[in-house]
Amino acid sequence: MTDALIFILSTVFVLSVVVTIHELGHYWAARACGVAIDCFSLGFGPPLVSWRDKQGVEWRIASIPLGGYVRFSGDENAASVPDQDNLDAMRESIVRREGEEGVAKYFHFKPVWQRAIIAAAGPISNFVLAILIMAVFLVMVGSPQRAAVVNGVAPGGPAAVAGFKAGDVITAADGRKIATFQDLQGYVSLRANLPINFTVTRGEQQIHLTATPRLVEIQDKITGRMKTGQLGIENVSRSQFKRSTVLGAIPDATVEVWGMIKTIGFYLGRLVTGQLPADQISGLIGIGHTAGAVTKASAQGAPDVATMVLRVFISSMLLIASLSVSIGFMNLLPIPVLDGGHLLMYAYEAIAKRPLRADFQAAGFRAGLALILGFMLFAAWNDLNRYDVFKFIGGLFT
Repeated sequence: MTDALIFILSTVFVLSVVVTIHELGHYWAARACGVAIDCFSLGFGPPLVSWRDKQGVEWRIASIPLGGYVRFSGDENAASVPDQDNLDAMRESIVRREGEEGVAKYFHFKPVWQRAIIAAAGPISNFVLAILIMAVFLVMVGSPQRAAVVNGVAPGGPAAVAGFKAGDVITAADGRKIATFQDLQGYVSLRANLPINFTVTRGEQQIHLTATPRLVEIQDKITGRMKTGQLGIENVSRSQFKRSTVLGAIPDATVEVWGMIKTIGFYLGRLVTGQLPADQISGLIGIGHTAGAVTKASAQGAPDVATMVLRVFISSMLLIASLSVSIGFMNLLPIPVLDGGHLLMYAYEAIAKRPLRADFQAAGFRAGLALILGFMLFAAWNDLNRYDVFKFIGGLFT
């Protein structure tokens, strides 16, 4: 029961921070463009708490803390997916109600470039949040680094077959610089069954070795069972923490976040093309498990309450940064319902000089919603199997 409570509270906390920043991005961009806003809701369902600010915006904390939204004035009618005909009808209604000057404050009558900025502002806010968190972490703690030295080679493994030897220093993979063992792990883990050309320093020689990582299943205390690429190389070097300067923190953090974005894109591409098993897709349950596991691992062994709180806070913020990048990236996918889908429609409107027909938009939104719901159900099924939930439930009745 205690574990379940930790997992639930950790999940609500990390998701609430990420979603709030995402929706505030839309909100701030809309305000900057002069768009009238009816409601800002953290969560879905009936409101637990609500209040109105001086601009008349209703702020809500709703009963289902698994998302959020910003509702612009006029979004409650059919013109939420407008074509030229119902835009004209909407304009006439607004003019009758508020006069000609009232039209300019409605989202759908803003220039397409402003609507695109508002749509993109949510994901961009997620990336900015991640950069700021990483910048603070890099200044205060630093990034852990271990030399990419081969201390041992597993017999019969891909590294042994390729000819790696103890004492080798790996300096590049497929022409990309490998500065630390963490760089090597990150590169190899995503490339199971793909041959990699390594540049290796052996004594005073520089040689090239080609190895193909194997896809293996490991049990990770944070993420649970997962499949990853491995070479069979042992590294026992101690990690050294390299801090960034205050002036260099933002650029360094931006590089880190850009690397995370590229990693997500590459991994998703391999999943979609069937190069990696689809059972690696994780969802809300996986986020909850990771958040709870991070909280427990950070709290264990703390000498006092203050240290425990600090550890939990730091680890939770790093998880928030990672999750924020993932959610920002996923929202930019060109799927109707998501921000990327809206951006795609605005691109069409900018080129065609007219919005996409409302029936096409509505059909797209329905298809996009079905796709997202199907993805969520599939991810939930994977999570239930990954964390042996079915075995646990069965054990309760045996």
